[in-house]
Amino acid sequence: MFFAPLFLSHGGPDVLINGSPAPAAWRAHAGSLPRPRAILMMSAHYLALQPLLGSSPRWGTVHDFGGFPRELYKLQYPAAGDDSVLAEAMALLAAAGISARHDGAEGLDHGAWVPLLAMYPQADIPVITISTLPRQDARAHYQLGLALAQLAEQGVLIIGSGSMTHNLYELSRAGGPEQPWAKAFADWMAQRLQENDIEALLDWEARVPFAKQNHPSDEHLLPLFFALGAAHGKVGRSLHRGIELGALAMDAWAFDGAAA
Repeated sequence: MFFAPLFLSHGGPDVLINGSPAPAAWRAHAGSLPRPRAILMMSAHYLALQPLLGSSPRWGTVHDFGGFPRELYKLQYPAAGDDSVLAEAMALLAAAGISARHDGAEGLDHGAWVPLLAMYPQADIPVITISTLPRQDARAHYQLGLALAQLAEQGVLIIGSGSMTHNLYELSRAGGPEQPWAKAFADWMAQRLQENDIEALLDWEARVPFAKQNHPSDEHLLPLFFALGAAHGKVGRSLHRGIELGALAMDAWAFDGAAA
């Protein structure tokens, strides 16, 4: 069974309690799906110089943030891993000529557990992690996803968790107006995702308006290209769009449409 790869803008951990509509969109999409065999998660907060894949008998929950409400530090997501799915992923990467290693890490960062807690609160679906590569570009992440696309055909839900825009210096905690440069970026990306314009998307730094203003560093956008590669030609469908805190686009996409 095919599970459309997803890109989710995960926001801060308080997205679970601050009234954001994004978690409801994630939850609604999860509720529309049959039960996945496993979830393969790339989080923008799990960084490495080469592809690392992780599985754990019982994942810990890493509260990798500070200054948020105390109740968030009590949240847990004790999902298990799945060594067989990890082995399948390693074999697919090796077949594509991509060197990867198993990572013995035992915790899920908030880029992983925040959306999973909203989507599958029972934590009863196995979770496998794969690292984001901050020294590699969009094309490398697309190729990484492409190498693992077969898993999406075999009941694995592949998720890239990052942010459509991510300039934390420009956020307005007081609920300021939507920044036009953030909207222009998200709108440009949305149009190309709906058109399946892969080459334009992979060349985003040269083509998209206000590229560096929205992503001073690109680790939060790279999981998008991973999900796009894993979709292997499927067109993007918007699950949610919206800008919070003035400049944080919380866009979510499922890659499940037929290319024209």
